[in-house]
Amino acid sequence: MGKVGMKLIESGLRHDGRKLDELRPISMSVGVLKNANGSALVEYGRTKVIAAVYGPREPQTRYMLLPNRAVIRCRYHMASFSTHDRKSPTLSRREIELSKVVREALEPVVLSELYPRTSIDIFIEVINADGGTRTASVTAASLALADAGIPMKDLVAGVAVGKVDGFLVLDVDELEDMYGEADMPVAMAPSLRQITLLQLNGVLTPDEFTQAFELAKKGIEAIYSVERETLKKKYLDVKVED
Repeated sequence: MGKVGMKLIESGLRHDGRKLDELRPISMSVGVLKNANGSALVEYGRTKVIAAVYGPREPQTRYMLLPNRAVIRCRYHMASFSTHDRKSPTLSRREIELSKVVREALEPVVLSELYPRTSIDIFIEVINADGGTRTASVTAASLALADAGIPMKDLVAGVAVGKVDGFLVLDVDELEDMYGEADMPVAMAPSLRQITLLQLNGVLTPDEFTQAFELAKKGIEAIYSVERETLKKKYLDVKVED
């Protein structure tokens, strides 16, 4: 059972009818903001995230310049209306922390050395939160970077695996996150076989950790495929219009 005795899995199905290894419905689109160099909207079920990328450009404060690469800056923010209770519009400590987490998940794949003495700015807005916002944000930011034409070694996709009622489940939602026993967000650059984000809240045995990671890889491969198809569709549509 969950932390407070709430049963979320019965007869092998989760509270929303999904199987243990089933993702929520995934939806993605790019080029959703006119004034950004690149943008993306990503939906994991009812979790909705918009990411916008500006740059490479000269930063407003010159002390931030690096002679050998671009500075990647990231701001993760949850809209006041994104949660059940109205959230303060100012950045919280958690949002500052997750801004750093998302940035560090993307830095390994961005070819920032091609743009010395510039900044690449990523703005992430969670417009509806229902669990998995950090992993959806990593996916959205990766798509927005690609949409902006920023050279990258690979796309990054993320998903969270949880332990709920003693079972490992893929792509936890808010209820499972709140009442589950563990939550493990993972992000990867699949074609590079590189992990760019791995966190664990709660406790898993070594065997459970291995199984959870394999489950995360399965989900990430599926999400990565949707990312690639989303980008491909944009340029196929452009070609058809021409």
